[in-house]
Amino acid sequence: MSEAPPPAPHQVTVEARAHGWRIDHYLSRLFPNFSRVLFQTAISEQAILLNGLPVKPSRRLCVNDVLTLVRWPRSPDSSLPPEDIPLDVLFEDEFLIVIDKPAGMITHPGKGNYRGTLAGALQFHFDRLSDIAGKLRPGIVHRLDRDTSGVLVIAKDNQVHQFLSKQFENREVYKEYRAIVWGEMDFDRDVIDTFLCVDSRNREKMMICSEGGNARRAVTHYEVLTRFNGFTSVKLMPQTGRTHQLRVHLQHLGHSIVADRVYGGRAVLSRSDLSEVALPESSKQEHETSDAESGDVLISRQALHAYRLEFLHPQSGKKLAFEAPLREDMQQTLAALESLRSKSHKSPSKHSPPQS
Repeated sequence: MSEAPPPAPHQVTVEARAHGWRIDHYLSRLFPNFSRVLFQTAISEQAILLNGLPVKPSRRLCVNDVLTLVRWPRSPDSSLPPEDIPLDVLFEDEFLIVIDKPAGMITHPGKGNYRGTLAGALQFHFDRLSDIAGKLRPGIVHRLDRDTSGVLVIAKDNQVHQFLSKQFENREVYKEYRAIVWGEMDFDRDVIDTFLCVDSRNREKMMICSEGGNARRAVTHYEVLTRFNGFTSVKLMPQTGRTHQLRVHLQHLGHSIVADRVYGGRAVLSRSDLSEVALPESSKQEHETSDAESGDVLISRQALHAYRLEFLHPQSGKKLAFEAPLREDMQQTLAALESLRSKSHKSPSKHSPPQS
C-alpha cells in the first residue's frame, strides 16, 4: 500500500531549490501521490494557502514561503495495475533491483501514458517495492527517457529508496552514457556547463538559458571514443541529472544525438543517410547496392544508452558497478559507420580518441 500523506492541516516551508517554481508544480513534486491537476483544484478551492492567504495555482514561490495544506486534494491518483512485461534483470537482492531498460519503454505513467510502463512491469514481477515516490512510481529512484535504454536501479523499500536518492542528490552516483552524434567533435574531451530551463515555446522541451528564475545548472563531462566520417561515438558522464540534459547539451555543441526526433530534427538514421554524409561520390553506388540487400533503417530512436551505473549498497556500503551492453540498433549503427570509414578512402582525422 502507498504511504499516507501527513495529516491535515500540514505546513511546508519552501526551500531554496524551489525559488521561482509554480506552487502547483512544487506540491506535485513533493507529494507525487497527487497529480498537479489535483493540486490546482485544491488551490483554487482555497484548500491550500500561501503565507495564510489564498492564491492562484500559477503563483511563483519564494524561499521561506509557508504553504498550509488545510486539506489534501480530494481524489488521489489511482493505483497502477501490474503488467506482464518481460524485464532484463542485471542484479537483485533483498534491497534493490538493477535492470537494463529497453528503448521505447516509459519509466512511469504520465500524461495519458498509463500502459506499457516500467512501473507496471515492476508491479507484476516483484512483491515488494518502495512507495515513497507515490503509487504511480513504485520503486522508481531515477528515470530514463522513453527512447533511452540502459541501467536503472530500483528500490525495494522506502529506507533503501531514501538512501539511494540521497546519493543521486549529492552527486555521489557515477553515471556513464554512450551516444552517437552527428558531426566530428573537435575536442577529445571537455566539460559542458550551462543552465537549463523549460522551453517557453514548447513545454515538452528544455533549452539552454541564463542563470536565474527557474533555470537549473547542468554539467556534463564527455570523451570522444571514435570519430567516423561525419559522426562521433562519445562517452558522456553527467554530473547533474536534469531533464533531457545530455540531449540538449549535445544539441548546444552542434552535435545532436543521431535519430533524436525532438532535439536532432531527424527521427530515423538509415544507411542511405550515412552514404550521403560519409562517402565520396565514387563509393556511393556500391554502397547503395548493399543497402538494398541489408535493409535501410539502422536506428529509429535517439542513439543514447545508459551504459554504466556505480553507487554504494544501502546495507554493506560497498561500491556496486553495473554495465548494460549497447542495444542491437546502436551496435549495428556503429558497425555500419566503421564499414563506411574503411570504404571512404579519406585520410584519418587529425584527432585521436582518448586512451581508455
